[in-house]
Amino acid sequence: MNTNKLKLIDKEINQMLVVMHQNAANEQIAEVVKAIETMGLQAHPLAGSTRTAIGVTGNITAVDPQRLASMGGVLELVRVTRPYKLASREMHPEDTVVKTPQTIVGGGNFTLIAGPCSVESEALTLEIAEFLKSEDVHLLRAGAYKPRTSPYSFQGMGREGLEILKKVRAKTGIGIVTELMDTDEADAVEDAADIIQIGTRNMQNYALLRRVGKMRKPILLKRGMSATLEEWLMAAEYILAGGNQQVLLCERGVRTFNDHSRNTLDLSVVPPLQATSHLPVLVDPSHGTGKRAYVPSMALAALASGADGLLLEIHPNPDKAASDGMQTIDFATFSKLRKTLGQLSPFLGKKLS
Repeated sequence: MNTNKLKLIDKEINQMLVVMHQNAANEQIAEVVKAIETMGLQAHPLAGSTRTAIGVTGNITAVDPQRLASMGGVLELVRVTRPYKLASREMHPEDTVVKTPQTIVGGGNFTLIAGPCSVESEALTLEIAEFLKSEDVHLLRAGAYKPRTSPYSFQGMGREGLEILKKVRAKTGIGIVTELMDTDEADAVEDAADIIQIGTRNMQNYALLRRVGKMRKPILLKRGMSATLEEWLMAAEYILAGGNQQVLLCERGVRTFNDHSRNTLDLSVVPPLQATSHLPVLVDPSHGTGKRAYVPSMALAALASGADGLLLEIHPNPDKAASDGMQTIDFATFSKLRKTLGQLSPFLGKKLS
């Protein structure tokens, strides 16, 4: 056995990454995966541009790595020090790129997702979708189910709202981003959505995270309003561990002592998040500020911070929006903002998508 394969790890480890040789055959990769599963662990092949690595999870106690290190095609075994294994750059050094039928998130793109806070009617949703298409925006955000602080506030249109979103997608070709709040609605939401949102209040709803981990559509995971970076990535780990590798992170503001905005938009989290994790990072300045006058400035700041895109609330008449009108911008403001983003993005290493 080549002892160099073990140079980065102890004799026994409980978190590791198996790095395969660049020319390792598919059969050798399959044999390593089989060996990991024989140990009662989970293997997660991670194909890179030059080689494949295999993440190992499920090991609560230490594992003797010598059996794996001696197998054909194995280059080395690397200790993973982060508690979030699959979300960590230690296990997945390359940036994750998430693809939908309409567009790409990550990979140097700056992706815009925009739309009303909630589905209000088919006519209005169609109007907004057609406007976004005219602006070359390919993803519409709109909630069929709305988590509200007050039980007396508008809660969304539910299944009727999902049917409206499906009709609008069929008519315009735009992609749908909408929130899932309950495992009972998972199949219906998955059918209507191209990207499924998990909101801030459900970031640590582990039953819900496990359910979307079984899906094969991208998941947009919003940061909990009091969540640390590690807690956020551990929530993402639930989804990744379930087998769904298409996870987007969204900073939407955290709760602090300030009284000048709805939340505190924490753009300082973007660079350390990207240094720590390979997952794309979006920013929601609408919820992050709660005031439409601040949204354009913070959207531009999000681009400058290195984020991979924006989640924006827009409406033809924000003052008449069924929910969150105070933080919603109108069409003219969106058009102006999009133009400015397009002008600035090349200088900041991004391509407006």
